Formats: sequence, C-alpha cells, structure tokens
Amino acid sequence: MSLAPAEVSPAIRLWPRNQVLVLLVAAAVIDAIGMGFVSLAPNRLVSGQPVFVWDAVPAGFSWGLALAGICLFAAGFARPRRALHYLTAIVAGAALFVLLAATGDAAAMLAAGAPGLARVSLGAGFWVMFGCAALVVIDALQRAETSAAIQLLAAVLAAAGFAVMAHSGVFNALSLAREYATRRDVFAAALVRHIVLVAAAIGPALLIGVPLALAARRQPRFEAPLFAVLNLLQTVPSIALFGLLIVPLSALAEAAPVLGALGIGGVGPAPAIIALILYALLPVARSMLAGIAAVPAAAVDAARGMGMTRRQVLWRVEAPLALPVLLAGLRIVTVQTIGLAVVAALIGAGGLGGFVFEGLGQYAADLVLLGALPAIAMALAVDFLLRLLTAALRWRFAP
Repeated sequence: MSLAPAEVSPAIRLWPRNQVLVLLVAAAVIDAIGMGFVSLAPNRLVSGQPVFVWDAVPAGFSWGLALAGICLFAAGFARPRRALHYLTAIVAGAALFVLLAATGDAAAMLAAGAPGLARVSLGAGFWVMFGCAALVVIDALQRAETSAAIQLLAAVLAAAGFAVMAHSGVFNALSLAREYATRRDVFAAALVRHIVLVAAAIGPALLIGVPLALAARRQPRFEAPLFAVLNLLQTVPSIALFGLLIVPLSALAEAAPVLGALGIGGVGPAPAIIALILYALLPVARSMLAGIAAVPAAAVDAARGMGMTRRQVLWRVEAPLALPVLLAGLRIVTVQTIGLAVVAALIGAGGLGGFVFEGLGQYAADLVLLGALPAIAMALAVDFLLRLLTAALRWRFAP
C-alpha cells in the first residue's frame, strides 16, 4: 500500500495570488511608517517639517486606513474571482476618500495651532499612499475585465466625490488650496489658455499629418524622407525649438504688421502652437499610416469588387477600420502636447506652466503643484476617454 503525498487545499496558499496588490499594500505601509503624511512650515517659502500619519490623522481615520489595508492585504491571498476584484476596487476607492478627508482634517488641526503665515502641505507619505490606492483600484478593475461603461462610471463617481469635498471646504486649510484661493481668476484663465493651446495644436496636426500619411501610403518612395524629417523634429528639445522660432517669427511680424496685429510674433501663443504642431506630426502620421496598413487586404478587394472608387474605399472602408489605431496615436500625441504646453509658458504662451515656473522661481512647491496637478489630471482624463473610445471602436469594427 503506497502512501500518496498529502494534497494541500487550494484555499491554503502561503504565496500571494495577487502579488501586485500585496506589493502595493506593503509599499503603502512602509511609506506610512517612514515618510511624513503632511508637512508644516512657518511660511510658504520655507521647507516644512514632516508630520507622520499617526500624529496628523485622528484615530478614526487611522483605524479606517488600517482596516482597509488589512482587507486589501488579505485579498491578495484569496482565490481570484470577479466579485473579489470588484470588492477590492470598492475598498481601495473608499481608502482614497478616507485619505483625502484625513488630509483635510489634519491640515485644519495643524493650522489651528500655528501662526497665521504657517502652511500645511501634502507630504510624500500622502502621495505614495494615494498613488498605491489608485493603482489598486485600476488593477482591480482591469482584473475584473470591467466594461467601458463601468470604468467611466467609476471615474465620474471619483471626480464627483472629490468635487463635493472641495466645494464643502474640506481642503481649505491646505497650502495648495490657499494658493488657489488667492489666484482663482488667474487660474481659470490659465486653464482655458492651456486647453486652447492644446486644441490649437492637435487640430492642425491632424489636418496636416493625416494627408501626409495617406500620401506616403499612396507613394511609398515619399515615406522615407517624410518620416526622416518628422523624426528629426522629435529629436530637437522643446525649449530649443521654442527658441529657434523666436527670430523668424519676430522678423515676420516686423515685415508684415498685419500678422503682428493678429498676435503672431517671436513670443506668445504663436511660436508655442507652431512648435506643438511640429511635435505632434510624427505620432499622428505614424499612427494613421499604421492603421491604413493594418486594414485587411480582403476588405479592400471586396470594396473594389463592389465598384467603389479609390476615394470611396478610403472613406468607407480604410478610414473606419484605421480609426482605432489613429485614436491610439491621438492618445499619445494629446498627452504629449498637454505636457509640452506647460513648457511653452517660458516664451509667454501662458497656460498652467506659468504657475509651475513662478513656483520654481519662488521656491514655492504648492504653487508648482497648482500648475502641475491640473495638467496631470487633464492628461489622465483625455487618455482615459480616448482609451475607452478606442476600445469601443475596436469592438464595433471587430470581425
């Protein structure tokens, strides 16, 4: 009689099934122990002293965060199921809002016992914990293979919850909120200018890049020199390209005063938009060419067999099938343009970059964040929406 080795129950597992989740929870715990949750400074120009989470956050918030961490850590060892992934996303999402509420409460408590010029800023501990919780939510939704509608609903709920908290004054004691309060009107104008710069660059880039890609598709000998030039433009640093446009545009404005009256000159929005268009051409043209090349030859042959002209084949067959790939490239170019538009503030283009460079000049970190965080949020929102649209189009045109 042979003795078979004892089988370990699948429910008992010492190694985590979801290693990403366990790693993120461990990183958040280590961060909470070793980094300051917020920092308290005597004024906006002096570096603050870190205040750890157990000293800054009331006991109720601390226990809530600890309970969420324990639940998420245990979920990393459980059998993966869709319901578990949804529950993980809900717990991590709740932890995000607990973190935000705890930050506002800690700032109010510290500011109440400090001089009037004192500033309470978000510490490295908050950012790491917040980032880990957000990554847990994203990972859980991806593992649950959620639909685009559920992802959009989650994003809307998160944005709405943050807006309600901000409107109710939860963050008023934070230095970042005080910087915004003193520059409310300027911030609104800078945000609008930033959006205008991005839209004014993306639109012409599509109008130029798509025909260039189609020409390269029809004339293969044109493809190599075209992308050689576009690749060369990508190698030029953004600040250098902005600077190179100052002299010719200034001369053009002097030679044609009408153009100067329209706002075209060596500094301002004009050179910024031209440079952003030049940077956007390569990803637009490359994605359009890749999308057209990926169209099945059988679909094109079938369209031609039905008597369609070359133009009809392009607009009725090739363009719809290439659109998901073009949108994927548009995601890249839009995020890139949003970031480069921040640098354009150096030549007087305005936008959110003005706060970034003003904060760097004054050594005011919260002023830098006032310009950087909206730009990051804008890039993430655009990337998320275009990704959902791309996935919907791939499903729509799937064979």
